[in-house]
Amino acid sequence: MNRTIPRLQAGAALIVALLLAVLAGATPPAAAAQTLTWTAGDDITAYRSAPTTAVAGATTIVWENSAATGNTTGMPHTLTFDTSTDGYNHDVNLNILASPFDTNNGRHTATVTLTPGKYRYFCTIPGHSTMVGELTVTSGNPDPDTTAPTVTAQVSGNRDSQGAYVGSATVTVTASDAGSGVRGVEYQINDTSWQPYAAPVPITTIGDYSVQFRATDNAGNTSQPGSVAFRVVAGQPQDTTAPVVTGQTTGTRDSAGNYVGTATTTVTATDTGGSGVARIEYQLDGGAWLVYSAPVVVGSVGAHMLHYRATDNAGNTAAEQMAAFTVVAPPVEDTTPPQVTATVTGERDTGGDYLGSATVTVTASDTGGSGVKAIEYRLDDGAWTAYTQAVGISTSGSHTVRYRASDNAGNTAAEKSVAFTVVERGSDACPDSDTRDTVIIGGNDTRIRNVDTGNGCTINDLIAERADYPTRAAFVRHVEAVTNTLVTAGKLTQRQAGTIVRAAAASDRGEQA
Repeated sequence: MNRTIPRLQAGAALIVALLLAVLAGATPPAAAAQTLTWTAGDDITAYRSAPTTAVAGATTIVWENSAATGNTTGMPHTLTFDTSTDGYNHDVNLNILASPFDTNNGRHTATVTLTPGKYRYFCTIPGHSTMVGELTVTSGNPDPDTTAPTVTAQVSGNRDSQGAYVGSATVTVTASDAGSGVRGVEYQINDTSWQPYAAPVPITTIGDYSVQFRATDNAGNTSQPGSVAFRVVAGQPQDTTAPVVTGQTTGTRDSAGNYVGTATTTVTATDTGGSGVARIEYQLDGGAWLVYSAPVVVGSVGAHMLHYRATDNAGNTAAEQMAAFTVVAPPVEDTTPPQVTATVTGERDTGGDYLGSATVTVTASDTGGSGVKAIEYRLDDGAWTAYTQAVGISTSGSHTVRYRASDNAGNTAAEKSVAFTVVERGSDACPDSDTRDTVIIGGNDTRIRNVDTGNGCTINDLIAERADYPTRAAFVRHVEAVTNTLVTAGKLTQRQAGTIVRAAAASDRGEQA
């Protein structure tokens, strides 16, 4: 019988059906979008739930921090994808703040495109820095995946001359899928019941065994069950218990929980299986695994993830653990003391002494960054006193005011001092008064009236141009002090004072012979 014609007829019928579907406007159903869900509650140390794996491609992110997910306090959290730490994908810029009281009642969605590799996510709210995790993305396949995964199993252990396993046997199942990726692996012992496979299965009871195994991919394809058969016989007790490994991160922390300058992680491991710990390993920020021999000190500024694990002498390896932390730069230390100066003001006689009283003003500034904490002064042989305002001295005689300042970093400026003399103000302090009509300095007539300043002394008397001055600058500063006092007393205008100071600067008074 010729079977070609029925096959052609069937093919033609299929083509006609497809054409009719196109003409009718039918379209193939769209593939469902991948959805990944994160949830949080009152805990500030970990997300309540989070995915660990996904397939590359368009993805709907669901982020819920609501009463429905266990948030009873209104605690806000963020879901933030890391875009700077080495070793992770940086192509998803996601930063969503959610709380039960926001406009979405704590449930938010976003559409992103994931690429193969690892993503790091965390909560940016201060104090929640331990809410962190990783998402591993496998390659997507735009074509429908109809091929089941490939799955195999291997039995390992010490064997006797008959091929039986002495004391125990370990079944290790591996699966791979070139399409959508492996979603899960299952196994069962002696046709009992299927259960998820997460790690090599140790069998220590004496007897005959048949272990079946199978795998399912993300497209829902399940492989045909495979099996391995073996016998376990009595032997010496074996260590099949992995070590317990823990890590503790220490260091100086700021108010946000970040480590200032450095963070030190100490890893410890113990083994109760009897064989003892063989080694501890760690991996920093996705780098190579290294043998741990001393606490790990991290001083580079930024967010870090330290993975660690331990293996015993029987070959059992503990589940990988992780410590997440952030290091920030320490503040620059202030080692510079403040700068402190003092000025003495008041009305002066021809000898430079202060008539009736003198006022000492102390100022301080700090360039080290911590700021001025305190200023102190000491009058003559008195005690050191906190300086809060200008100090007036009206007691006649010679005086010395010492002064200093300290900053908030504990630096204290070197002690300085200023000396001066206060004399009593008489009814005629200038018996040999210069009574010329105008103020004249070194032959320069300022054309400003040489008035009596109120105690028998004229402006020319107070300027005392014929007194000894070490430099011209010292003479000009003296004239500035005199004119400032007279402006305050209403004897001169500011403009007149400026004219007199300029005349002093143009004179030859104070120049060394």
